[in-house]
Amino acid sequence: MAALFGSRVRRLRDAAGLTQAELGEKAYVVGSRIAQIERACGARPTLDLARRLDEALRADSLLVDLWPYVYRETFPDWSRAFMSHAAKAVAIKEYAAHVVPGLLQTEDYARAVLSLDVMLKGKAQLEERVSARLDRQMRLHSPDRPGLWIILDEAVLRRPVGGPAVMREQLTRLLEVTTEPHITVQILPFEEGGHEAMGGSLTVLELPDGSEAVYKEGADFGQLVEEPADVRRYSEIYDRLRAAALPPLMSLDMIRSAMEGYHRDSSTPSRTQRRRLAQKQLQQPGGRRLRGGGRRLPHPHPRPRQQNP
Repeated sequence: MAALFGSRVRRLRDAAGLTQAELGEKAYVVGSRIAQIERACGARPTLDLARRLDEALRADSLLVDLWPYVYRETFPDWSRAFMSHAAKAVAIKEYAAHVVPGLLQTEDYARAVLSLDVMLKGKAQLEERVSARLDRQMRLHSPDRPGLWIILDEAVLRRPVGGPAVMREQLTRLLEVTTEPHITVQILPFEEGGHEAMGGSLTVLELPDGSEAVYKEGADFGQLVEEPADVRRYSEIYDRLRAAALPPLMSLDMIRSAMEGYHRDSSTPSRTQRRRLAQKQLQQPGGRRLRGGGRRLPHPHPRPRQQNP
């Protein structure tokens, strides 16, 4: 696909009468980058670059439409198969143990999650992945949008990925999407204890022909399951998780409660800030001095006058 993308860029560039350097100037990259793209060597083009090339070459979205296939080419076969299934699924049912699923992530939350990848090769690759994730969310607003049923482990709400401000925005997004009739969110509380899907995420995809496929994912692995007997087993596990989770309205209450907690966290000074404030107050007139070991020196109290006999 990278080779096909490159050949289209070269053909469009020749038709436009541009040199590689001239096209690079229009797309805000050096000419050698255009040469790499045309030869399908070096780093894959980012989505942003594909858009600039499309505009510079007046390609009528051809290059933008090709880009997802170039992007998927960097993934293993099973991952590409899952992405292909997900792109045409009529219903997506997902359990997430650690983070909000990509389809519902805000941009800042997605960036915070993706930046944790130890294999990340730099800021450009991070932004490429963020852009690709946000683009995949567009299907939720398309005419053929799938039904989406999300079960979040309570840990997803409690783990402050990106900090309190990022979490507040992300939880607000969860509350907003549940107003859509095709999106349902449930929370699986800690009190439910252990279950069969612990340790990772579980996604059940319902395909247009009525069949299903399952995708299991952990921190460092992913597995696409298509064997009918295994798919039925994982589908039953998902149904049990759905039964154990809080009903949708109670789930919304838990999301609101978690969001209020992040509001409190943002207004509460950190331990370092509290220490600085205490030191500042102690340096003010009338403030108590501290010993070297941190103990307070008591205020001197006047001795009681002795009464003359």
